[in-house]
Amino acid sequence: MLQYKPLTNLPTAEDLPETDHQPVDSELQIWVSTLLAILLNWLWKERNDWFWGVNLGIYYDPEKSAVVPDGFLSLGVELMPSERGRLSYVLWRENNVVPLLVLEYVSKTYGQEYDQKMVDYAQMGVLYYVVYNPIYCHRRQHQPLEVYRLVKGKYVLQTQEPVWIEEMGLGIGRGRGTYKGWTREWLYWYDREGNRLLAPEEEIDSIEQQLQLERQQKRQAQQQFELERQQKQQAQQQFELEQQKRQQLLTKLRSLTPEQLTALGIDPELLD
Repeated sequence: MLQYKPLTNLPTAEDLPETDHQPVDSELQIWVSTLLAILLNWLWKERNDWFWGVNLGIYYDPEKSAVVPDGFLSLGVELMPSERGRLSYVLWRENNVVPLLVLEYVSKTYGQEYDQKMVDYAQMGVLYYVVYNPIYCHRRQHQPLEVYRLVKGKYVLQTQEPVWIEEMGLGIGRGRGTYKGWTREWLYWYDREGNRLLAPEEEIDSIEQQLQLERQQKRQAQQQFELERQQKQQAQQQFELEQQKRQQLLTKLRSLTPEQLTALGIDPELLD
């Protein structure tokens, strides 16, 4: 668990470097974390007691440099403390709220995600440590997604997927989808039943598809109604035509003499 010697004049975010200035290996490293942030903004749009940082420095000890995960979540803090936003996440300026979850994306250049970073986050007291390694996992004999939970100061690998995070009321796992026009495997949030929660554009597309289906069903119902109306109209016209023919036949028969009707085998009295 995190322990450090309190100082009289602790530095603020303005006094500290905003990041470690280490470039990321690929844009995917940023987008994976950004998508999770976008999803939380959508799912928690009525909340302002959380913060998701993307490639932002975490200062947890005034005497140490920042650690810069690809993403992290803190609960019980202000979503936006100022118009400028956070320059970095300074623990002693956040009421010592340690991030609940940290995400690391393993890229081509190994960044000690399975070694020193695990030690750092455990010392900090991060409860959930998520390592996403979709490309190079087999090189290090790991799974593409590994979620660890801190138990008695040690990280324990969670075996199920998606992994349910009770403190969030959400699970995290992999899923295939499209983001920024890129269809591939991404990390998503899940509900308790294991259903992937939709991104904003996916939910809008789903609503639009439902509206299109309802419009199509309405058109089909209207066409069916029109067909039945036409059939009823045709049946009425056929009935009226038959009635007209019958009346014409009766009129013609009534113009005949009784002898002529008898010769035709028709009882004249039936025409009265």
